[in-house]
Order: sequence, then structure tokens, then C-alpha cells
Amino acid sequence: MKNIFSPQWKYGNMFLYIAILVCFSFIAYYHLNSGYSMSSDSKRFSRWADDLIRLDFNLYEFFSIDKSYHRPSLFFFSVPVFLIALCKVLFVNEWQFAFLILNLLLVFLSLIIFVKCLLQIKVRPVLISLTLPLILISVDILIWPKFILSDMIYAFLVILGTYFIIKGIINNKVNYLELSIIIFLLLASRPTSIPVVFAIVFFIIISRFQIFLKQKNIALFILAIFISTPFILGLTYLLIEFNFNNIAKVDFLTSMVKSGMIIHDRPETWVSEPKNFIDVVYIYFLRLINFFNPYATTFSITHIALNLIQIVLILLSIFVWFIFGGQTKIYDKVFLYILLLAFSVAAFHSFILIDYDWRYRFPIILPLILLFSISLEIVVKKICNE
Repeated sequence: MKNIFSPQWKYGNMFLYIAILVCFSFIAYYHLNSGYSMSSDSKRFSRWADDLIRLDFNLYEFFSIDKSYHRPSLFFFSVPVFLIALCKVLFVNEWQFAFLILNLLLVFLSLIIFVKCLLQIKVRPVLISLTLPLILISVDILIWPKFILSDMIYAFLVILGTYFIIKGIINNKVNYLELSIIIFLLLASRPTSIPVVFAIVFFIIISRFQIFLKQKNIALFILAIFISTPFILGLTYLLIEFNFNNIAKVDFLTSMVKSGMIIHDRPETWVSEPKNFIDVVYIYFLRLINFFNPYATTFSITHIALNLIQIVLILLSIFVWFIFGGQTKIYDKVFLYILLLAFSVAAFHSFILIDYDWRYRFPIILPLILLFSISLEIVVKKICNE
């Protein structure tokens, strides 16, 4: 058993490669057996793809065809629309199945990048293999790749960005070219990519400060972000309410808070209408917590159990890092980035909208599961006195 957990175990890489193939095979089989799914957004993407084809893939003209006052520029949807249009041209009536295959390819590449993130920071292959089942049972992984949406594209770009951030941490430099391309593609994939872009840029800025070389300082910083976020969102609410409430694009943000909405289209989560600033802060606090909530009244017992396993192991990973971490600065910086990413995305959607199916949580699942592998490595090093 000791040899299996040794960094020099000769079968480690082979065991890992088999685990990747098995994990992906189960995910692919599940989605292929289920078939693709179309939502209302999928149908809108399909119409836009038809428009792009009609315009001979002229993106400049495409961006000008929809000037809806409540919707961002079509630039922010251009990557998924372009890929759907390409599938329609190449595969005609089978374009939806082709897009599902594309999503599954991105799942496979995401698993490879996930593994490479961990290998480059010297996490043992056998420990990475033990983490892969957590991806396999992730409800988000088992739901969103089959949809004709931007979700899998976006999630792939998020884990790819995480890879280059980690690579930069190891080499003590910023991969400006790669990250710039990823940021551009993120923005062109989804209008809600702002928090991911913010996390990347903000991490690059703060990681240069010596104060973030200490694990306890990182933990205190993350805790301060968690505590202050509802207050910052509450102040932003007041700023909009008193200065910009006549603008339709931002008025809907405050109107949902006024109704006590926590999770969109889930009235059982709503609270009483806020009567003062503290009530507003309380609503944003509940939204921030509920962004990671594993439970909903409509979820099956299996769904809740799988969500609960995932969130408990992620929280346990953070606890292990807080108690036993600090010995490896690279691990500390990886935790800093991933927690910044998670809270940035959670805070943004707490302010904008938390959808009833928690769709916007999916892109940060793989980065969060990275923490579990790293925590296992920390524990094994502690046990083996390495």
C-alpha cells in the first residue's frame, strides 16, 4: 500500500490513464444514452446560427441584427453561435448530435487539462485517479454537456484558464498571450464571463504582493471577501436604486431584490420584502450561500446526495488546507486563485441572478474539485513526513 502512494510508483501513470478513460466513458455513455437537450436558450442560439449562416458568417453584420434593449451585444454569444452554425453547415439535419459530440470532446479535453493542472504541481497520479470519481458523480457534469448551450464551451475555457494560471504560478510568470486569448474567448462565449475575467486579472495583480505568500493571510483575505461581499452588493444596490433606477437594463436587478427573491423561479427560497439596508444585505448573504446550496425541494434524493458529497468534500479540502497547508507555496497560491474564482462567480450571480437550476455554478466545479486532489496530497505528505 505504501508503494502505491509513493511518488515513484511505476504504475501510477498507467493507473491514471485508465481512470481517465473509464471516467470519460461513463460520462459519454450517459449523455449519448440520454441524447441532446434543447432549452429555450438553445432555440434562440439556433435562430442566431441560422442568421449567421444567412450572412455568410459575417460576424460584423451578425452583431448588428439584434439590438434588444434588455440583452447584451451578440458578441457575447458569438463562440457558441459560430460553432452551432458550423455544425448546421457540416452536418445539416444531424447538427444537434454533432454539437453533443463536440461537447463530449470538450469534456474529455477538460479531464485531460484537469489532470495536467495537478501533475504540474506534483500531485501523485494515484491521488488524481481517486479524485476522478468525484467528477463522475458530479450532477452538473451529468446534466449540462448534453444541452445545446454555451455551458460546456464556457466550462472548458474556465479550466483552461486555470491551467495557465497554475502554469504561471509554477514558473513565476504570467502567460499573458494565452490568458488574453482565453479572456477574449470567455467574453465571446457568455455575457456572464465578467467574474471569471475579473478573478484572472485580480489574481495576477494581488499575487505579486508578499503578503499573499503566507497561507494564513490568504485564508483571512478569503474570509474577509466572504464577509464583506453582501455589504458591497448592498451598497451597489443602493447606488443603482438612487441613481440608475430609470434604466431598464439595471432596474430588473433591484426589482428582484425588492421582491425578496433568492433563487429565480423557486419561490420557496424567497424571503420578505426588504425594509432597510440590513434586510438587503441579508438577501445578498442568502443568495451567496444558496449559490452553493446542494438542496432544492424538486431534487431527487440521489441528486441531493451527490450534490452533498461534492460540497462536503470541497469544504473538507479547504479545511485540510487551512489546518495542514502552508508548507507548499504553490498549493497556497492555487487555493487563492480557485477560491477567488469561486467567490467572484458566486458574488456576481448573487447580484445578478441565481437561476433555478444552478446552471451558472457548473463552470467552477472542475476548478473546485482540484482542491480535493491537492488536499489529498497535503494529507499524504503529512502522513509520510515528506
